[in-house]
Amino acid sequence: MTDFDFLSSFNQEWIDRDIRENGIQGVIYFLVIGAVLTACGFPRQLVAFLGGYAFGFVWGTLIATLAAVLGCSLVFYISKYAISPLIVKRFARQTAAIAGFLAAQPTRKTIIIRLLPIGSNLITNLLAGASRINARAFFIGSAVGYLPQMIVFALLGKGILIGSDWKIALSIVMLAISSVLSIHLYKRYKRSAVEFSSSDNNALKPSAKEEL
Repeated sequence: MTDFDFLSSFNQEWIDRDIRENGIQGVIYFLVIGAVLTACGFPRQLVAFLGGYAFGFVWGTLIATLAAVLGCSLVFYISKYAISPLIVKRFARQTAAIAGFLAAQPTRKTIIIRLLPIGSNLITNLLAGASRINARAFFIGSAVGYLPQMIVFALLGKGILIGSDWKIALSIVMLAISSVLSIHLYKRYKRSAVEFSSSDNNALKPSAKEEL
C-alpha cells in the first residue's frame, strides 16, 4: 500500500468499518492512527472531523485532541532526544526564535501559537523539541490552543453523521468566532508572533551560507 493509499483510507468508510462499533479497541486504533498522522503533518482538523463522526461531539473532540497532543509529543521528543543537534545546527535562528518567544509564560504563548492561523504545526513541534522549553507547559498550551478548532470540526463531523443542519451551521459560526479570536490575538502579539512565524515558515529553507 502506498502512502497515498494509506492517507486516502483515513476517511468515513474506515470509521464505519473499523472504529465506531469496536469499543475501546476502536478508540485505541483511532488514537494511534490519529497521533501518527498528525505527527507527520496531517491536518488535525480532519482528525477532529472524523473523531466527531466516529464518537460524537464531546468524545470526538476529546479523543481527537488527545491524538493531536500525542502526535505533538511524539515529534517533540524525537526532536529533543534524537535529532536536536541537527535541528539546532541547521536551524539555529529558528530554534532561538521559538525559545525566545516561549521563554516567558510558555503555556500562554503556546496557546497563542496554536490559535494563530500561521506557521506549521510539524515545524513548531520540531523546533520546540530542539529548544530548552518546558515540555509540560508546551503540551498543555498545545492542548488548549488546539481545542477551539477541534470543537468546531468535531461538531461538524457529528452534524454530518446525523444530518443535522443546525449543528453544521453552529460549527460554521464557531469557526468564524475562532477566526476572530485568532485575529485578535495576532494583533495583540503581532511583533513577537510575526518574528516567530517568519522563522517557522522559513524553517525548511537553508540560508544563503548553507546553500553554498
